[in-house]
Parts: sequence; C-alpha cells; structure tokens
Amino acid sequence: MSDLRDAAMSSKAWPFEEARRLLKRYEKAPPEKGYVLFETGYGPSGLPHIGTFGEVLRTTMIRRAFEVISDIPTKLICFSDDLDGLRKVPGNVPNQEELAKHIQKPLTAVPDPFGTHESFGHHNNAMLRRFLDTFGFEYEFYSAREFYKSGQFDEILLRCAERYDDLMKIMLKSLREERQQSYSIFLPIHPETGRVIYVPMKHVDGREGTVTFDDEDGREWTLPVTGGNVKLQWKPDFGARWAALGVDFEMYGKEHATNEKIYDAICRTLGQRPPNHFSYELFLDDQGQKISKSSGNGISIDEWLSYASTESLSYFMYQKPKTAKRMYFDVIPRAVDEYHQQLRAYADQDATQRMANPVFHIHGHNVPASNLVVPFSMLLNLASVSAAEEKAQMWGFIQRYAPEASAETHPDLDAAAGFAVRYYNDFVKPGKTYRAPDDKERAALEDLLARLKAWDGGLDPEELQSMVFAVGKDHAFDPLRDWFKALYEVLLGASQGPRFGGFIALYGVAESIQLIEDGLAGMLG
Repeated sequence: MSDLRDAAMSSKAWPFEEARRLLKRYEKAPPEKGYVLFETGYGPSGLPHIGTFGEVLRTTMIRRAFEVISDIPTKLICFSDDLDGLRKVPGNVPNQEELAKHIQKPLTAVPDPFGTHESFGHHNNAMLRRFLDTFGFEYEFYSAREFYKSGQFDEILLRCAERYDDLMKIMLKSLREERQQSYSIFLPIHPETGRVIYVPMKHVDGREGTVTFDDEDGREWTLPVTGGNVKLQWKPDFGARWAALGVDFEMYGKEHATNEKIYDAICRTLGQRPPNHFSYELFLDDQGQKISKSSGNGISIDEWLSYASTESLSYFMYQKPKTAKRMYFDVIPRAVDEYHQQLRAYADQDATQRMANPVFHIHGHNVPASNLVVPFSMLLNLASVSAAEEKAQMWGFIQRYAPEASAETHPDLDAAAGFAVRYYNDFVKPGKTYRAPDDKERAALEDLLARLKAWDGGLDPEELQSMVFAVGKDHAFDPLRDWFKALYEVLLGASQGPRFGGFIALYGVAESIQLIEDGLAGMLG
C-alpha cells in the first residue's frame, strides 16, 4: 500500500491532482466532523441523465484517489433540490395538463404524473437512487424537503436572517437593476397555495428569524424562516448548504463557474470555509452543440448502454474532463476497445503506471482482467460481412479464431458480440457505401486473392497481416495506409477498419477469398 501511496502522491492523473489539493485543506489538523465530505447536487425536475452519471462518477474517482493518499474517512452526499418549484412541465412525462396546474409548487408537492409515488419529486428521487444504485455508487441521499423541514438546516437559515443584509449585498451586485428591485435570498412557500413565490421582503427580522412580505394578491404574511416555510434562492442555497453540511468538495459544469465566487462568498458570510471545486467542460453532440436533456440531442445513458458496457462509458467520462468532448454514437466502439487495451496493460504495470491508468480510477483496487479477445471494432466488421442478426452467428467465427472462448468463460466477449450486432444494424448498416476498385487496387486485390488461395499458414493474425502488408508494398502503395483504406472501402463499405490480417483470421480464409471475389465482381453492397 505504501508503494501505491508514494506513486499516487506524484501521479499526474487528474483525480490524484484534485485529491492532493483536497488533502491540503487538512494538512494542519483533520476535519472536526471526522470525515471529508464530497457532494453532488441534483435538480429533480426531470429524469437522471448522462450528466448526472458523469458528475457522480468523476466525484467518486476523486474520492477514491483521496482514499489512496489519506486515512481520513470520506462521505459522498447526493443532494436533491426537491423543494424547488416546478418551473415548466417536462416534455417527456405523461399527464401534462394535470401537471401544468401545479406550476411553482415544490416538486415534492406536485402529483406524480406516473402515479407511482407520493409526488413528482419523490418519483424523480426514486429514479435517481435507482440510477445510482445500478452503477454501484456509494453515497448518502439527502432530500432538500427533509433538510429544510427536519430542522437540520434551521441554524444556517437563522444565520441567513441575521446576516440578511450582507448576503443581499453579495447577490445584488450580480443582478440587473430591474431584478434587484424584487430580489430576495428567501423564497416563501405560500401558506395557502403551497407555491414557491418570488416576491421582495418587506422586513427580515434577524432576531426572531422571520420574514414579512406581501403575496401576489397584496396580502401581508409573516413566516418563520425555519421548518420548511421558506427556501433559499438557488445561488444562496448552494453556499448555505456547503456551510450547513461542511462540504469539502463539489464539482459542477462550467455553466456554474461564473457563480463560483458568489457561492463561496455566501458560504464565508455564513461562517464556513467554501469547499474545493472542480469545473468540468460540457458534452457536445456530433454537431458540436451542447447536449441538453430537454432537446434530446447527443446520446443518453440508456442509449450508450444499449451498445456497450458501463465501464466503457466510465472510461469515456474519465478522459480529459476539462476538455469539451463530442459524445455521440460513433465514439462508442473506440471507447470499448481503448478500455480493454488499458485493462490488458494494467496487469504488467508498476504502481506508478497503474495510478495513471484510467481503469484504476474506474475499478479501484479490483481491476478485472479483460477477456475481450476480439476487439469490438473487429466484431463490428464481422457482423457486417456475415450479415449477423444474432450474436449466435458471431460465435461460429469467434470460436474458430479463439477455440478456448465461450459465452460462459468470456462473458465480456459474449456481451460485446451482442452489442456489435445491434450497433452494426442500427448505425453501420444504414450508412455503408461500397465502391469499385481502381486498376491499381484491382491488381493488388487479385494478388491478395491468389496468395490467400495458396495460403497454408493457418490462422495466425500476425502472419496474415504480414502477407497483406507485403501485397501493399509489392504494388507500390505510398503511403501504405491507402492500401488498407482501399480494402476497407471495397470490401467492408467503410473508410476505416480493423487490422486486416486479424480480420481474415477471425472471418476465415475461405470466407475472405469469397469476400474478395465478390468485391472484385461488384457484388457487395
């Protein structure tokens, strides 16, 4: 363990860099509360999405890295702001007309349109918890409704009333003049309608801990700030929650970065040290537009998991979190293959190399062995040339290539074969475009065909690759990648493909001969 800790203390992997920064908070003394607290926040107005997964996963990676370099216990809280008012009816839920009657009510006071839970907020909280549990995250769940109503937040809310003027100064500096006239850090929950109302305060009594205001009908009310009678506007809520819980670390997307100074100032004004932050870049779709759960562009977590494993998604999330990344279906095959490459490399790496390997940050100390003996990209090409509709068709080829493999002994490979068939039929097949070879390419293909017909070297992928390579050299392809590009475009209907020798070994020599003959005869596509 000491070797791992030494390696972790110098590792340039971003989770360790953040973990070391966090450890500096307590270089003089450990936290009085007895643990380091990580938090992720969730706005439960809609269903959990891929951004939720990424935020909890990356926070968990930093938490895991911290546990390597420190013996201080840790906790992760997933906080749901379910006291937030329903601003608009989501487009992807049933009973929208009924839901529209409850605009501005706290989500936990809005009827569940699915009819399965006490409220819409309770439904979405349950979805969030099930979502997090499915991926094995270790966390404690906090509900804003319970946090406000149980009294757990009362001390900080009373302090907000006492320091109301100071908190308002922080907020007003960030607002346009017209917004300043009606703004208050407190949002009362109307005693009669139950709606979260946005009205200015006539008076805030710091001693009594009450707020006085006129509602939309001009009636005056005085309410205690405790007991769930009011909630904080979202920016003050951020900083106040940090102060109440003693949060040490929270990450968020770059859209929050401009508010970071506000959150921090709120937390400090309430007497606590702000947490460490980590601002990550957003995901883009294939057109370079920000992925939005409301517009439905990009790729959802369910869609990714229809074509590849959770671990491949985790691998994608690990990569360069401070760089905006396009996240769409074409990135899946590469993520799968790179993840398994890293798994295979891990077994022979020393402690320093392992701390820099993404699979450590995905799995911790329990990194599995890879049994994907056929790359996912090659499985896709196999699905293509064999016109596979079911993974059972794939296994006939796979077992000839890897006789020791079976669905029982190689579950990753079995799952990947099924994913490859689905991915091929949904994405690759509709876009396949074959072309005829030019004269130079035809001569090289005829040479390759003749050499394959005379081949007696078995199914060794490297020997077959050397033979394919030699054909390209003998026919003066320069650069040589033009030869392989021709093979892919003429025989596979794609501009990219696998190591062709390995593909022949997987598909079979006789089958590859037939494929080339069909390609030369213009019978593909």
